[in-house]
Parts: sequence; C-alpha cells; structure tokens
Amino acid sequence: MSNLLTADNPIGIFIAISIFLGTIAILVSFHEAAHAWMANKLGDPTAKYQGRVSLNPLVHIDPLGTVLLPLFLIVISVVSGGPLFLFGWAKPTPFNPWNLQNPRRDAALISFAGPVSNFAIAIVIALVIRALPATNELVSFYLLFLLNLTLILGIFNLIPIAPLDGFKVVSGILPKNLALQWEQLERFGPFLLLGIIFFGGAILQPLISTILDFFLKILLG
Repeated sequence: MSNLLTADNPIGIFIAISIFLGTIAILVSFHEAAHAWMANKLGDPTAKYQGRVSLNPLVHIDPLGTVLLPLFLIVISVVSGGPLFLFGWAKPTPFNPWNLQNPRRDAALISFAGPVSNFAIAIVIALVIRALPATNELVSFYLLFLLNLTLILGIFNLIPIAPLDGFKVVSGILPKNLALQWEQLERFGPFLLLGIIFFGGAILQPLISTILDFFLKILLG
C-alpha cells in the first residue's frame, strides 16, 4: 500500500488522487444535498429550484475549492515529502430566511443537516466494516479511509466559526439577545477561520483528532 503513494510511482499517485477527489465529491454531495433537503422541508425551495437536492457532484462542487486547491495541496505534499495539509470548500447551498417560519431556528437546522449526513454515512460505513471479513486489504483500507474522512468533514463543519455550519447551529441554540450579538461576529469568521487553519494547526489538529478517535471507538469498538 505504501508503495502506491511514493513520488516515483506517478500512476499510483494519479489513481490515489483520483479516488480521493472522487470520494470528497461524493461526501460533499451528500452534505450539501442534506442542507438543500432540509431547507425545502422547512419551507424554502430556493436550493431545490437550483437543483441542489441532488447527489450529483456536478451541482455542488466548486472547481477551485473542491478540485484545484485540494489537488494542488496533495501534489505539494507528495513532491515535498511533507505532511498532507488539506483545505477546500463546495458551492454554498443557498436559502432564503424569509421563507422560513422561524428563521434563526430553521437556519440552525438547515446548517446541522449537513454534518448529520456525514455522521449518518459514518454509521453505515462502520456497520459494513463490522459485517465484512477483513480479507481484502485494499477494500478494508478504503472503507476505513472513507469512515475517517466523512467523520472529519462532519466534525470540522461543526466548528462554530462562520462560514462553517457550527456558527449557525450555535446561533439557533442561543437566546435571542445573545444570538443577535453572536451574529455580529459572522463578518469576521472567514478571516478567523483562515488564521486558525494556517496558524493554529497545533491546536486544531489535536482537537479534531481527539474527537475523531472518540467517534471511531464508538463506531468500531
């Protein structure tokens, strides 16, 4: 397995990157479709009319954020031999708060639906891993990789910093007066998030790893 991802094996690298980006596209499609589905259920068909209640990756992926940037970071990691650092995004799923009965609560539910889809996929994968005998190393490796990846997507998106889903979730939980103050921080979110990603890895990575290990122990025993 390790020989597949060495810098002197370009075919292996191409196959591994293609599988990785394809997997990301599928997981992102579930995540964004869950947002769109929940918004439609709560009375806002905006995303539905844009074709976003779909598992077709083409309607969700952002060429730069879902393909080119992750691809660039993977290539840099392989060429340099350094640790893999990934960052990216999909096309945000739109919703119109004026179509919602309770905009603050419903926005939180719409936001929460994305990570929930990741955790639901993780449960299914874990059941498959438990049910299948570990006879095929490649299949076992991919399923475990898929489980880790979907959990990381769910955990990361629940960080309460805009534009991640966790920001709106917290806003929907807080009392109205605190929520209004909380929402004033939204405009600073992208800058704070980029700062944490690029300069706060020593804190962010161990935190996500700890939560990931917790979920893996629950799902796999």
